[in-house]
Amino acid sequence: MSQKPAPIPPRITIFGRGSYAESLRIGEILRKETVGGALLVAAAIIALVWANSPASDSYFALRDFKIGYEPWHLDLSLGAWAADGLLAVFFFLVGLELKREFVAGDLRQFNKSVVPVAAAAGGVVVPAVIYAVINFTSPESLRGWAIPTATDIAFAVAVLAIIGSHLPSALRIFLLTLAVVDDLIAITIIALFYSENIQPVPLLLALIPLGLYTLLAQKYRRFFGTRVWAAWLILLPLGIVVWGLVHASGIHATVAGVLLGFAIPVLRSQASGGPTAGPGLSEVFEHRFRPISAGIAVPIFAFFSAGVAVGSWEGLRSALADPVAVGIIAALVLGKPIGIMGTTWVLTKTSKAALDTSFKWIDVFGISLLAGIGFTVSLLVAELSFGHGTVQDDHAKVGILAASLLASVLATVVLRARNRVYRLEEEEEKVDADNDGIPDVYAKDQHS
Repeated sequence: MSQKPAPIPPRITIFGRGSYAESLRIGEILRKETVGGALLVAAAIIALVWANSPASDSYFALRDFKIGYEPWHLDLSLGAWAADGLLAVFFFLVGLELKREFVAGDLRQFNKSVVPVAAAAGGVVVPAVIYAVINFTSPESLRGWAIPTATDIAFAVAVLAIIGSHLPSALRIFLLTLAVVDDLIAITIIALFYSENIQPVPLLLALIPLGLYTLLAQKYRRFFGTRVWAAWLILLPLGIVVWGLVHASGIHATVAGVLLGFAIPVLRSQASGGPTAGPGLSEVFEHRFRPISAGIAVPIFAFFSAGVAVGSWEGLRSALADPVAVGIIAALVLGKPIGIMGTTWVLTKTSKAALDTSFKWIDVFGISLLAGIGFTVSLLVAELSFGHGTVQDDHAKVGILAASLLASVLATVVLRARNRVYRLEEEEEKVDADNDGIPDVYAKDQHS
């Protein structure tokens, strides 16, 4: 008598395939971000060309033009309004996405969230260490240690949408999860390390409109979900007051965007049919406001932040030779893959975690390269680290642009090749749909 094989202990899947609804939602986000990513790149290119053209003075005059109400400390340049104001819209979407992932997405399940969260942490710590080692001898340069810790979710997801049409959905979900957790860590870093002269009174006052905003959004979620005008006339003014008070408190105003995003309910109320009846207010707002973020807010921020006057080729070489730029490039291009891949490998060797069978380690390597695209948040942290328009800020931005370009090219090379492999496999599966090992076209000819 043959003995039954010993039962195999259950293993945690690192990158689960996710529910069908989750995959559809991820795919829709990927399609939208393709356009947003293209606008982001176009805005950055226009800014770079303008800032290094004979008309460069007009670009910097536009960027530094101040407008606002001085008694409220809102007499800001257009560049500052883009960083503090428009980018708050981007972080509002990040807040919505974060809350949705932890409440209704794959991150609510420990076995699906533990490794992406750990990998994101590894992708933050290792780049920060690499940058710090390279700039250890300069306390001023060391202030930029957090610049290479962030992954640009819009840019990275847009690149993946363009080059990875046949990659497994589990791999796509992993990138989005990784970038979302990465953004959460970056937001925490900004709040803790880049907030100066905290004023407790405005911060405490901000709790009043934030509490009212939360109460209205939670209690009347159906009302705000079905009436587009209601959010603009009721919730938006409250959100602006929260933003203004957080800005006055000394905490970077983009944190207000995240808090407002967290306040929006994810699930439907029982009066509206419960969680299974359809999308909640968070998803409704995400669909409604993502075009504003991807099509207006982020490209305008990139336009005002990416314009760096490098001058001649000699100026470009000088900027790239600065330890600030060297540290950023090394941290994003090398540190991100080392941190993400290293953390994932350690977990597979020390726990029950295992790679999803739908893809290979080389695919994870391609995604980890793609995570080295640190654009939007990295540009913001550079300004917070060194001050807007300083030499170190300019050199940091050159490093960010160079690293993001290099990371996207390297990731494209790897993932393009892998996409071709998966495309061929899909074609073979279509040919042999009945899985009998004989191509269906050949079998049909034999039968006829």
